[in-house]
Amino acid sequence: MRKTLRASLLGLALVLGATASAHAIGPDEVMDDPALESRARALSKGLRCVVCQSENIDESNVDLARDMRLRIRELLKDGKSDADIRSFMVQRYGDFVLMEPPVKPSTYALWAAPGVLLVVGIWALVRTLRARSASAAPGSDPTAPAPLSPEEQERLRALLDETPQENR
Repeated sequence: MRKTLRASLLGLALVLGATASAHAIGPDEVMDDPALESRARALSKGLRCVVCQSENIDESNVDLARDMRLRIRELLKDGKSDADIRSFMVQRYGDFVLMEPPVKPSTYALWAAPGVLLVVGIWALVRTLRARSASAAPGSDPTAPAPLSPEEQERLRALLDETPQENR
């Protein structure tokens, strides 16, 4: 009985945790007009939560994201277009608020960074592999220890001569 109760509670917690972000929009935010609500949801999914930074305002439970969603709905009721609303949000929060920022001089670094990091990573990998292959002599095992110098061989012989036969 206890195991079933625990399993049920765990399952319920997992389901609620998985759907918590999907229900960030409260019932008081939903618009009566389904077409406007659909536009509001589409706009919300395209705008980044400036607090969370990794999720859109449609999924965020942060108060600022809620305020942004409500502002979108107000602007839609006022008859503003989607472009006007996006423009309003960009003016207020900057290009960062867009989930897909525009390509322009101020965002070139943002757009180029993944490619530059990929090229640098490949370059470093190639350089490391070349250095390894150059340091290994042809036909030798790179993990094998270096041979002993004549002085080291002499010292080893002396140590072995001092060690009793049964300890070897």
